Amino acid sequence: MLNVSRGYSLIELLVVLGILGLLATLAMPMAEMTVQRERERELRRAVWEIRDAIDAYKKARDTGAVVESSPSHYPPTLAALTELRDDARADRLGQPIRFLRRVPRDPFAPADLPAERTWGLRSYQSEAGRPQPGVDVYDVYSLSDRVGLNGVPLRDW
Repeated sequence: MLNVSRGYSLIELLVVLGILGLLATLAMPMAEMTVQRERERELRRAVWEIRDAIDAYKKARDTGAVVESSPSHYPPTLAALTELRDDARADRLGQPIRFLRRVPRDPFAPADLPAERTWGLRSYQSEAGRPQPGVDVYDVYSLSDRVGLNGVPLRDW
């Protein structure tokens, strides 16, 4: 009878480990790109949500639903979008209005900052190419210096 030993040799184990290491090395950039893509998707969604709320606030000011003392019809701060207000129009007097439940965070901002401070603010009076904060919030942008997968800096989204 022939006595055959079962198992793997050291060389077979090293070849398998080498192949697994190579596959892991190839998979890492794909995993990093997937994480980047998801964060960019969150950023796009957050910017759209805030911009929609700013537009709704302006429309409410234009129609008289929101009454403020400032001459601008845009919100004075991002926090103003989350405040519960009473509708000032006669046909809807006293009905509550809120434009955002909470200010979304910029997913590329440091985690220790409050959500409101993760955004760059552009006033209505500032130029699009050089956004500056002012007495109102006309637009928001990411403060990140990173470039998106599409080649456009995140600040310009």
